[in-house]
Amino acid sequence: MRKAITGHKAVAEAMRQIEPDVVAVYPITPQSEIAEYYAEYVHDGLVRTELIPVESEHSALSACVGAAAAGGRVMTATASQGLALMVEVLYIAAGLRLPIVMALANRSLSAPINIHCDHSDAYLARDSGAVQIFAESAQEAYDYTLMAQRLAEDMRVRLPVIVNLDGFTLTHSVQVVDVLSDEVARNFVGEFKPIYPLLDVERPVTWGPFAMPDYYFELKRAQQAAIEAVPAVFLEIQREFSRICGRDYHGFFEAYRLDDADYVMVVLGSTAGTAKVAVDELRAQGMKVGLLKPWLWRPFPIREVAEALSRAKAVAVLDRAISFGTMGALYEDIATALYPSPRRPVLVNYVYGLGGRDTAVLDLVKVFQELPTIKATEPVLRYIGLRE
Repeated sequence: MRKAITGHKAVAEAMRQIEPDVVAVYPITPQSEIAEYYAEYVHDGLVRTELIPVESEHSALSACVGAAAAGGRVMTATASQGLALMVEVLYIAAGLRLPIVMALANRSLSAPINIHCDHSDAYLARDSGAVQIFAESAQEAYDYTLMAQRLAEDMRVRLPVIVNLDGFTLTHSVQVVDVLSDEVARNFVGEFKPIYPLLDVERPVTWGPFAMPDYYFELKRAQQAAIEAVPAVFLEIQREFSRICGRDYHGFFEAYRLDDADYVMVVLGSTAGTAKVAVDELRAQGMKVGLLKPWLWRPFPIREVAEALSRAKAVAVLDRAISFGTMGALYEDIATALYPSPRRPVLVNYVYGLGGRDTAVLDLVKVFQELPTIKATEPVLRYIGLRE
């Protein structure tokens, strides 16, 4: 079914079709409407989910951990300071290998208080052990929410998965979204298979025990093995989903007009749509430019990204957050990927769009036009749309 809906509604629709056993959530702008839509579904009897309203985001994810350990299929949603309050528990959820799916409506972190989009909340959680996926559109937010549930619950993975969608830009804007039928979506997601459920009194287990130095290291290595398994599982799920939905998902990133590009932009989230327009305009003028838009950000697909960028002369990496005291997080990922290459392109880091600052097509055109003039990679931050 083709619908004109917001990103909020698209995510809530995917959640309704998944029908988790438990949703624990605390409202925060710009995520609140995901919770509100889902509360309506519960009230109207469309799902049999236990919706748990709590006193904080820390409590929300804590309730999710308890419900997942008990053997339930569990989801939540948050944004900004809400994720910051959850982070302590997010590390626990990943360390306990709990397949909790979270929608993250990306929003800046305080201070000063700002309710608009940047990626500082996602960057905060980058080393938590949770898988992170970025959506460009409401369609991708819907699709990847369904895929995230399969990915989180795969026996090779069993980790939390975060689906990022830009606050307001995607959450509140109405877009055309093709929604699968409930039957097709539910068959794709499948039945949840709990392992070592806490409530199985016939086979009692301990969750969250104290680990001394003689075991902690090995447990973390096992967790690393789980996240190393994600790429192969991610590709399998993409292929299956593409067959049933008719949309073309393949690979860890979208390569837009990249094959023969001399100058490339790398960007996460909704700004990729703006970048595509800039690419088309400059291609019409004869400039060989292209775009690499990661879907899977954690774990980062180092080898595949390095191969995709190996033919470029210069690459602009755009970070929608400041990693204070160092280069941008996405820039550092790209630099790490390209470091072993004998022919590394010039690599430039741009920070943009903080606190919801608009980034127009012309801004990105200027970035592309600047790339040929940069003779060597300099580890210096550049800024887009900033009043110096």
